[in-house]
Amino acid sequence: MNSGQLVWIVVVIVVALVIVGLVVFFGRKRKLKADRRRAAEMRQQAETDELGAREGEAKAARAEADAQQAEVDAERLRREARDGREDARTVREGSQERVREADELDPTSDARGGRDSQAGENRPGPDGGTGQPDRPAQGTGPG
Repeated sequence: MNSGQLVWIVVVIVVALVIVGLVVFFGRKRKLKADRRRAAEMRQQAETDELGAREGEAKAARAEADAQQAEVDAERLRREARDGREDARTVREGSQERVREADELDPTSDARGGRDSQAGENRPGPDGGTGQPDRPAQGTGPG
């Protein structure tokens, strides 16, 4: 081999190495650029996921608050119901006490507030009558 051929072989090898170096360099640069783009997409997806997670937490917190409000409302309604029962019991007891007082004033009445048919027969009632409905005397009818 002569020196001219040797120089050409060295030049070809150097050019090939430069080409390989450029391919590797630009390949890495392209890969780096693709990796950066992929990383940016991943970050954006992570931000979207984070936003969705925070939204889910907010919905859960609202649901918890709604549940607590429902418990408070239920407790208030239970108290109102208990107070209503107590008020009704008080009214009932007052009514029964008035009936007892009325029975003490008029011992001839039965427990329902009506007049006792045997004890009060021929006694004047509060309206001055005998407590008997007006009936014609026997045998005086049209017949």
